[in-house]
Amino acid sequence: MRLLPVVVTVLLTVSVAYYVYIPLPDSIQEPWKLMMLDAGFRTTMHLAHWSDRLGFNHYIATIRQSTEGFESILGSEPDGGVAPGVKVSDITFAGIPVRLYEPPAGGEGHLRRGLMFFHGGGWALGTGKKGSYDKINRMVSDELNAVVVSVEYRLYPEVQFPVPYLDCLTAAKHFLSEEVLSRYAIDPERVAVSGDSAGGNLAAAVSQEIAMDDTLSVKFSVQALIYPVLQALDFNTPSYLQNEHIPILYRSIMIRFWLQYLGVDLSLFPHFTTNNHSSLQHTHITPELRARLDWTVLLSPKYKNNYKPVIVEKGSQGAVKEVPGLLDVRSSPLLAGPEVLAKCPRAYVLTCEHDVLRDDGMMYVRRLQDAGVTVTNHHYVDGFHGCFSFINWPLDFNVGRRVNRDYIDWLKNNL
Repeated sequence: MRLLPVVVTVLLTVSVAYYVYIPLPDSIQEPWKLMMLDAGFRTTMHLAHWSDRLGFNHYIATIRQSTEGFESILGSEPDGGVAPGVKVSDITFAGIPVRLYEPPAGGEGHLRRGLMFFHGGGWALGTGKKGSYDKINRMVSDELNAVVVSVEYRLYPEVQFPVPYLDCLTAAKHFLSEEVLSRYAIDPERVAVSGDSAGGNLAAAVSQEIAMDDTLSVKFSVQALIYPVLQALDFNTPSYLQNEHIPILYRSIMIRFWLQYLGVDLSLFPHFTTNNHSSLQHTHITPELRARLDWTVLLSPKYKNNYKPVIVEKGSQGAVKEVPGLLDVRSSPLLAGPEVLAKCPRAYVLTCEHDVLRDDGMMYVRRLQDAGVTVTNHHYVDGFHGCFSFINWPLDFNVGRRVNRDYIDWLKNNL
C-alpha cells in the first residue's frame, strides 16, 4: 500500500508533463515557459467551449474573464512602478472609449509626439487598460514624451466587421483634428498609428483610409505594425503551414477569428482551411487581386522553403458574394492597390519566424517597398506570436523584452 501514493504521484506527473509538452523549434528560447503558457491558454479555451456548450456563458466571455483577470494581476501598478509621472485618463473620442496617456508637462511651447494604439486579440479579446498593453503605452508615453491614445473598440460577439474598424477610424479622425492636437500640444508632423495582430490589421487599414482622405489636413506620419494580420484569402502560406501548431496562435484559432470577424458560419471552417473559399471559380477574385498576396512572388526564397501554393480550381459556391468582407481592403489591407500604398506613411513592420502571420507581414513589407514607401522590417528568428505582450513576470520572455525595446527605440528615432 505504501507504493500507491508513489504510483499515483508518478502517473499524475507523467499526465501533466504529457499535456504540457509540445515539440518546439530549437530557435525558440525558454521553451518550457512557452509550453506552460500555452497549456494555460489551451485549458482556458477547453473550459470556455464546454461552458458555452452547456449554456452557461458564451465562450468568448469566459476567455475574457480569465485572460483579463490574469493580466490585471500581472499588469503595471498605476501609482508607481512603470512611468509614475504619466497621467492616465479614461475618456471618449467622438463617442469611442479611449485611454489617454500624457507625459509630464514639458517647457512652455514644446510640442509632443502623438501615437494612437489598437490592441490585439482577434477582434474578440483584449483591452488596452490592463496588463502589458497598459505597461507598454505608459513606457512609450514616458520615453518618447508622447501623448498615447489606446482605443477600446467594440469586439465580437457584440459586433462584427466593419464595426471595430469604424470605431478605430472615428477615433483616429478625432485624434488628428487640429482642435485635439492643439489641446494636448501634439506636433501634427509627428503622429503615429500602431497596433499588434488584429490591432495591426486595424492600424494598417486606418492608415490607408487616412492617407487617401483629402479632407484631412493632418495625417499619420508613421505606422508601426506588430505581427499584423492582413488577409483572409490564403490560409496556406508557408508560415501558416510551418507554424500551424506553434503557440500561442494556432492556425485553426486564427482562421476561427477571421470567420467570427467577417460573420461567416463556423460550419464553413473546412472550406477556409483548404482555400476552397478563394478558388479560381470565384471570378470576383481577379488575377490582379491574387497578385497582391502571391507569396511565390512576394516572399524571399528563404521563407518559401519547399512549400507549394494551394490553388483550388473549384471550391465552395458563392463564398465571396456571401462574405463581401473577404475582398474589402478595410478588413484585408494587403489587398489595397499600389496607388493606395504609395500614399501610406513610412512603416515599421515587426515579424516573427514562428508565427502563422509572418508571411502576411513580409508580403506587406514588399508591397509597401514596391510602392515607394520606406519600410523597416524587424524580423525575430526566435520570435513567436504574442511575444510583444509577454514582458511581465512570470510570463516575461527575453524576446519580448527585446521586441519592446526595438519598437520603442524605432519610434524614438523615426517619429
